[in-house]
Amino acid sequence: GHNRLSAVPESLGALQRLVFLYLSNNQLRELPESLAALSALRYLNVTDNQFEALPNWIGRLANLLELRVYNNALTHLPEELGALSKLVELHANKNRLASLPQSIGKLTTLNKLILQSNRLTELPETLGALGCLTELDLRFNQLTRLPARMSALHALEYLDLRANALTALPEGL
Repeated sequence: GHNRLSAVPESLGALQRLVFLYLSNNQLRELPESLAALSALRYLNVTDNQFEALPNWIGRLANLLELRVYNNALTHLPEELGALSKLVELHANKNRLASLPQSIGKLTTLNKLILQSNRLTELPETLGALGCLTELDLRFNQLTRLPARMSALHALEYLDLRANALTALPEGL
């Protein structure tokens, strides 16, 4: 991290025992598909780069616990993200996300979902399936309504909805 890398070598995917990969504060726009082979990877940080999209193969990082992708130019998250069944934290704040994939509801071990400062106008109903979620940061988006199923987020301890366009909250929230 904190270099001027514009590319990551394919050979990095050969580091089969790698558990922590910090590529923050570079000039990256993409990651080589060889990184999909990093089956031991638990933490991936690609914040403060120039990503407009995450690769679809991201869902193959089956042991990933924490994914940090904030301060990029992401316009969407791939449906394959839902395959990260062990993910505990997802930090995707300060991007250009207008929506979330339906598959977000498959991240049932997720504790922390940080989506502050995006362009979200609505959230999928599947968000209500995140039964382990304790922290949800949605401030500084363009949300006009919240999914009714959000009232099912019984583990939620922190919910930040500041600076949106909400006129009502769902029953039971």
